[in-house]
Amino acid sequence: MSTNLTRIGFIGLGQMGAPMAERLFGPDVALHVFDPRPEGMAPFAERGATAHPSARAVADAAEIVFACLPSGKVSDAVSAEVASGAAVKLYAEMSTIGRPAIEAIARRMAAAGIAMVDAPISGGPAGARAGTLAMLAAGAPEAVAALRPWQLRIGARIFVLGETPGQAQVMKLVNNLVFAANFASTCEAMVMGAKAGLDAGTMLDMLNAGTGRSMVSEKVMETILSGEFRFGATMPILDKDVGLGVAEAQALGVPVWVLEQAARLWRLGLIEEGAGADVSRLVRVMERWAGAEVRR
Repeated sequence: MSTNLTRIGFIGLGQMGAPMAERLFGPDVALHVFDPRPEGMAPFAERGATAHPSARAVADAAEIVFACLPSGKVSDAVSAEVASGAAVKLYAEMSTIGRPAIEAIARRMAAAGIAMVDAPISGGPAGARAGTLAMLAAGAPEAVAALRPWQLRIGARIFVLGETPGQAQVMKLVNNLVFAANFASTCEAMVMGAKAGLDAGTMLDMLNAGTGRSMVSEKVMETILSGEFRFGATMPILDKDVGLGVAEAQALGVPVWVLEQAARLWRLGLIEEGAGADVSRLVRVMERWAGAEVRR
């Protein structure tokens, strides 16, 4: 085996993590992975990655470790294991967990002498598979620079938000709050049009030709019109992100009246559709109340 290989670890091989980790395969990388689901690691082991029994084991083997995890609680537990690793020198936390959580993890890594980059991503599962994700970064300039080539292997563009971990988290929350509110309002408006007798396909075409155009109308609504409901993210993820965003706004003393209402709607969607439901099923909440469906 070449001695010029960079040993990279990836923890969390879910809907976002797995396609991102796949993009790190290459002749210049020795990839080390961990996920609590053995079936999540199996495809990586088949391609030559080393599957480990724990996050700590990954940090004992890899000098750069990425983590993409579902919640702040999981991220905190994983970071405690990574901070004890024998090999890790740079830790990239890609999860959306909010500023207070990332600041606590940054303090833990600093105490262990490990550089850290607050590095959430945006673009959804489709963007992860296509390599078109927007990559965010906040941390010491040398750490951000060291992570940059690997972020560019995963995604398409890097946005550096500052030198303090937490700043990238706030930017990610800004993005997700806009997406969540836009998603809810687009669904409500199109259900109104459907109840009035408008053709769903014509409505969508007109939105995308007019001022109502957005990522939601261009990339998400078609999966609703087709009845497939396959955006790729589940209700708890967006419910979590909206809750984190509203909490950040409250901590900053910023009024977010529209976003608070959107947060209530996403929580209702989670309750009515269930934890395993795709986020596109939010429209079903409005459809049931209106007695109309938005379908081709």
